[in-house]
Amino acid sequence: MSNPTVTHAGLGPELHREPTHVSSKTNHRQDSGFTHFAELVQSISNQDAATRYREEEADNGIPTDDTTDSSQFQGAEGKTVISWKLNDPENPYNFPQWRKSVILVTAMATVMNSTMSSALPSMAIPYMAKEWGVTTPTQLVLPISTFLMGYVFGPIVWGPLSERFGRRYLSLGCFLAFMIWTLACALAPNWPAMLVFRFLVGIFASAPIAIVTGILADIFSDTVQRGRSMAYFMVTTVFGPLLAPIISGFCSTTIGWRWTFWVSLIFAGVTFVLVILLPETYGPVLLSRRAAKIRKADPKAQVYSAAELEPHDMKQLVTRVLTRPIRMILTELIVTATCLYLSLIYSIFYMSFQAFPIIFQNVYHLSPGVTGLCYLPIGAGALLSLPVFFAYDRILRNAKARGTSWSKKEEFRRVPLAALGGPLWVVSLFWLGWTSRSSVSFVANCRYTRPMIAGIPFGMGFMLIFMALLNYITDAYEIFAASANAAASSCRSIFAVVLPLATTPMFTRLGIDGACSLLAGLSLIMCAIPFIFIWKGEEIRARSKFCIALKEQKLEMERRNEEQKKRAEAAAGSGVVSDKETV
Repeated sequence: MSNPTVTHAGLGPELHREPTHVSSKTNHRQDSGFTHFAELVQSISNQDAATRYREEEADNGIPTDDTTDSSQFQGAEGKTVISWKLNDPENPYNFPQWRKSVILVTAMATVMNSTMSSALPSMAIPYMAKEWGVTTPTQLVLPISTFLMGYVFGPIVWGPLSERFGRRYLSLGCFLAFMIWTLACALAPNWPAMLVFRFLVGIFASAPIAIVTGILADIFSDTVQRGRSMAYFMVTTVFGPLLAPIISGFCSTTIGWRWTFWVSLIFAGVTFVLVILLPETYGPVLLSRRAAKIRKADPKAQVYSAAELEPHDMKQLVTRVLTRPIRMILTELIVTATCLYLSLIYSIFYMSFQAFPIIFQNVYHLSPGVTGLCYLPIGAGALLSLPVFFAYDRILRNAKARGTSWSKKEEFRRVPLAALGGPLWVVSLFWLGWTSRSSVSFVANCRYTRPMIAGIPFGMGFMLIFMALLNYITDAYEIFAASANAAASSCRSIFAVVLPLATTPMFTRLGIDGACSLLAGLSLIMCAIPFIFIWKGEEIRARSKFCIALKEQKLEMERRNEEQKKRAEAAAGSGVVSDKETV
């Protein structure tokens, strides 16, 4: 069968395939079925991109084909489409810096709550199991695995829904539900109830993971600012799980394991005050509210936002919105490869919550609380990654100012950081595995410090990989950043549910050195992905139907925006007032 060719007709590329002659009727039917499925998926993706950018153009008052009427929206004749004015203070891009900083801090706090909750029972599980008589090793992993099962299903729903109904109320409702089910965990009467509550906590705790990236894309139009805010966001995703073992380790051995969840609930209560004050940042929702306010003040006004004029039936919600993350995983090579790599890294990170007690409690006989402190070098490594991130940001900015050719390539904006983080991650796993033995000492009476220090490259590698690749897909799928990150979050959570179940059997059969070496070997294979992106990323994006459609729509929108600014400047210079002012 010949290779598919792409044509740029209408609003986006369409897939054309030449007829093939296959001797086997079965193979022919399978091939036809696959082709039909691929064309169907591509058609939905093209409509998705065209619809969203049509809304974006109308939101920004950009004329389509030199017209500003609403005829491009079905059933909208005679209606005025509201849009952002130039330097409109209600446009999230134009929020003052202090307000953006408050939004960023609030977003980071919600993510901290979410990720801390994921590993919260890690050091409390033995005490919970003792109280309820749970002895099966596989069941001891379930309080964390059931939570991560919620992480699998939640983002697929929350990410796309936030791109339909906005960020604020979804964030508020999910965080309130998260607090309620955390309270239920603190009061859980038995083991099965605890597992059910943990699953429900995970579903609602996953909302910030999917929504926050969308919020950052809403308020930061500049890629440098957005990249830095993503870096701060990623630090909180690492520090949350690292604080959890410390809290559960010391609470469980002193005031009782239930206080692990009470402490989490107290922190969530403080954060909830910030979440209540979180403003809406999704442009289409804000414009819809402005239009509704105008109609309320003047019932005769036919003023609507672009989002209101788009069809919002259940069929579209299911086929276009809720399937978006799944379509990205299945059809976008960038998303697929990124999901695979991040899934392995993320799984190993969560395997450490079973591996560290094996290493530091069984080998070095540390208490649960002190074992929790052994995670702190991972946090130190995560913090050390920030200067590296900002230094590379400065190098890239200077290179762009000099006009160097490499700085203009999309892949060089973030991906080289993952190329650095990958080898660091592999080294940390070999380091941890081959120094974790009672005969290996670092200083007198502190034999556990050498494997503990392996946490520094571990945390640094983890952060660099995640910061680079999540920024990469956020930049590539800008207006659908929440969906792209929801796809990555759900995919890696599936692996994080399954692989930790094998941690104890793997470390028992292979030993600490063998198990860590196996994980390091798998990571070594995967760390080739960033190098492939740097080498062939431009070609991959050129063949990506979703990327092509999004890029075409964005370039066309930017072209019209630039033309509109020139006309406005020319009109202002001649003293003529344009009759195409936005509402």
